[in-house]
Amino acid sequence: MYDIIVIGAGPAGVASAIYGTSRGKKVLVLEKNAIGGLIGKVSTVTHYPGIIEQESGQTFAARLKSQLEQTGSEIRFEEVIDADLLSATKQIITDKGKYEAKAIVLANGGSPKMLGIPGEQLEGVRLNAVKDGPDYAGKNVYVIGGADGAVKEALYLSAIADQVTIVCIEPQLACIDEFRKKVIDTDNIHVKPHSSLTCVRGDQRASTFEFTDNETGAKTFVDDPQAGVFVYAGIVPNTSLFKGLELDEMGFIQTDENMETNISGVYAAGDIRSKKVRQVATAVNDGAISAINASAK
Repeated sequence: MYDIIVIGAGPAGVASAIYGTSRGKKVLVLEKNAIGGLIGKVSTVTHYPGIIEQESGQTFAARLKSQLEQTGSEIRFEEVIDADLLSATKQIITDKGKYEAKAIVLANGGSPKMLGIPGEQLEGVRLNAVKDGPDYAGKNVYVIGGADGAVKEALYLSAIADQVTIVCIEPQLACIDEFRKKVIDTDNIHVKPHSSLTCVRGDQRASTFEFTDNETGAKTFVDDPQAGVFVYAGIVPNTSLFKGLELDEMGFIQTDENMETNISGVYAAGDIRSKKVRQVATAVNDGAISAINASAK
């Protein structure tokens, strides 16, 4: 029996574990993949107090891992496959075992959103800038999305690729001014506004790309079998396993100011939670608040 089980070891989950164990609670952290979550896969981490110079997702995740290990929390790399949150004693079932706790913190974030278009399963589509970027040195790449995360990765790729095209559905980039100015100052970045990638064709590898102008409906076809597509179209909250929770219209978990859900003893923190701002800073905030209140149960 644990006092708190934290599901997910991104910034929110790590913060929960830090604050839970500091209050003398027996904490179990369950993580499906790697400590750091999605932040560990980004090219750079920006606008977070205390980051080191040229902080990458990998360096940030490594420091999260080191700090989590020092808390004394139990860490298990297992996939959650079922959960009973409604009982007084909560039960979490993974692919390797069953665990019980007085309180649960859901900090397992979201999964990258699919575009839902023909051909997006082809090789060369849905790439990761840090992992796959070097394979596109001197080639053309398309970055799908105009928000902060997408534009930051486009700026990273501009130092590798020959030409970077940002395809955004909005009339202009939806990112912060700092990134917008950097795009303007980067010669090999081109912005394709009010547009969407609507189809990809090829045998096993993407070779032809169909873009649609969202204002006129006009379609443009580009043949480039060497090009890569990096998709940053948002996330889908990982809530499908958890029954009885109140969700917003987008499927994110609703909480009160204590991060507690409509189910007593169940908290949500980070990207999985319904909120307006999704940043590392707000994830850590959620994690700290959830653990402090879970510790009082």
